[in-house]
Amino acid sequence: MQLGRSKTAARRRPARKILVPALSCDPGEPLIPLAHSLSEGRQVLVLGIVPVEAKHSLSEAATQTQELRTKLRQAVADLGSRLWPKIIASHHPEYEITAFIAEQNVDLMVLPWLNRPSTYKSMAETVLERAACNIVVLQGSPPKPKGDVLIVLRPGPDSELALRLGLNLTRSGDHTITTLRPTGMADVELDENATLGLEQVLQHLPQVQDAVLLADDPSQAILEQAEHFDLVIVGASDHNNDSGVTIDQITQRLLDDSPCPVMITRAQTQPALAPRSDLTGLEAISILVDKWFAENTFRASEFDELQRLLKRKESLDVTISLALPALNEEETVGNVIETIQRALMTEVPLLDEIVLIDSNSVDHTREIARNLGIPVYIHQEILPQYGPRKGKGEALWKSLYVTQGDIVLWIDTDIVNIHPRFVYGLIGPLLHRPSLMFIKGFYLRPIRVGKTIQAGGGGRVTELTARPLLNLFYPALSGLIQPLSGEYGGRRLALEQVPFSSGYGVEIGLLIDILERFGLDAIGQVDLIRRVHHNQPLAALSMMAFAVIQTVIRKLDHRYGLQLLRDVNRAMKLIRHEDKRFFLKVEELAERQRPPMSSLTEYQARYKGST
Repeated sequence: MQLGRSKTAARRRPARKILVPALSCDPGEPLIPLAHSLSEGRQVLVLGIVPVEAKHSLSEAATQTQELRTKLRQAVADLGSRLWPKIIASHHPEYEITAFIAEQNVDLMVLPWLNRPSTYKSMAETVLERAACNIVVLQGSPPKPKGDVLIVLRPGPDSELALRLGLNLTRSGDHTITTLRPTGMADVELDENATLGLEQVLQHLPQVQDAVLLADDPSQAILEQAEHFDLVIVGASDHNNDSGVTIDQITQRLLDDSPCPVMITRAQTQPALAPRSDLTGLEAISILVDKWFAENTFRASEFDELQRLLKRKESLDVTISLALPALNEEETVGNVIETIQRALMTEVPLLDEIVLIDSNSVDHTREIARNLGIPVYIHQEILPQYGPRKGKGEALWKSLYVTQGDIVLWIDTDIVNIHPRFVYGLIGPLLHRPSLMFIKGFYLRPIRVGKTIQAGGGGRVTELTARPLLNLFYPALSGLIQPLSGEYGGRRLALEQVPFSSGYGVEIGLLIDILERFGLDAIGQVDLIRRVHHNQPLAALSMMAFAVIQTVIRKLDHRYGLQLLRDVNRAMKLIRHEDKRFFLKVEELAERQRPPMSSLTEYQARYKGST
């Protein structure tokens, strides 16, 4: 028999990719070197998974997700494995894993066997039974580079896989291989497709010692033999995959009582589990947002090893720009620039440029920035043919025109407690997660009330206006902790495709447009810990809320083909109290919108090929 011509042999081609699912309960770092030993040089993917019990919200897994991401980065750093950018949090991780296997064309998966009665063990058993790829499950410690390996061979494709992977160990280390065929296998007429000609294969492997085991109790006899070995490899069963049997009696006995580690192999052709489709309405939205919160919420401290972050940037060959919007910030702008410039340009060149986008300040803001050697622009003078407008959103929109980076970031210049994390915390997720288009910072915002400082009292427009509106009309964005934060950024290829509100509505508008164009998973948020700044008076916050509401109405008009904004009042009457009297002051607050920057012919000429 020629193995290359067997249909089953063709199906059992060498692994294209090897997957190591790393669980939060047992990250399985030792399995990563094992996967490399079995890989024959093929790519090893490490996928972090946080299983969450059904009684808990997925959002509660955010901290576990961040901790697992940090741990796995350290584990793969020196091994050449690829850590999958997204850590999965799920009530049903078996569905996530099987879908990942199909999407990524995974041929072999390496799992730990968990000896505790738990949802984790149930998950592993389900994946072992149904995942559409070859599987290795290891109980005990991974094999050392040198040792004696016993491979139990029985009819069925699981044993062929056991032999092939055992031979891979001999190529990557210094192992001796002994095969053992229990009673009956040597005496029966072999079925070609069931055994893949194991006898013929063994005849051509002089380095393998082959033995036939005759015993009334094969399980006990194998256990007695296992005492003399450092590792036992056994197929999950002696049945064909279509039988639905996962682990038979011999394999289970080895799992329960083996004196040495056991590696179970499962050659699998079952179709992947279908995604769950029984969730609708509010429950589905809640689970979607909770899952997003767990998987797409980062911490700045995950990325504080700046040299490692720099290597990641260089490997991706991307450039990064930081644009600083400013209006009369002479008290803080110098410290902001010096701190970021020193840490992220001079000491570790993560940033390729810093520019100041000034809104026509009347203090020394621009002079301070120029003295520190960074380019300064007045946004009213950029693209003057489109007419000047007031507003922070106008400055951010025009910053796309004057910056060069593949990634564009913005932080406010009124930060009192400036720290490099306000920038590298935004950079990290975008470098490590290719699917992210947009990243938002969040933090505690202390507010002074009289002589008292309230640690979490800031963000009043966020809590009283922005988040209620998002929960009402854009519930997919309801997991954003601070949708109006001034520290955020994204990939130029995304930012240039969306419109910008000219004023205070820019932050919420960008979120909605990124969501509708690229989807929720393209948005992330990162904990920047704490931000101290000059708190706005209540009247200014009222105007900000007015602009935010206008922006949301505009987006609803666009989505539903309405004309609500045409009929609403664009002027706001502010209540003033001076000299013991109340009066009204009218402010014209028409929140206008700029088109996507990529639609401008001037931009197209400046960035040929970027759109």
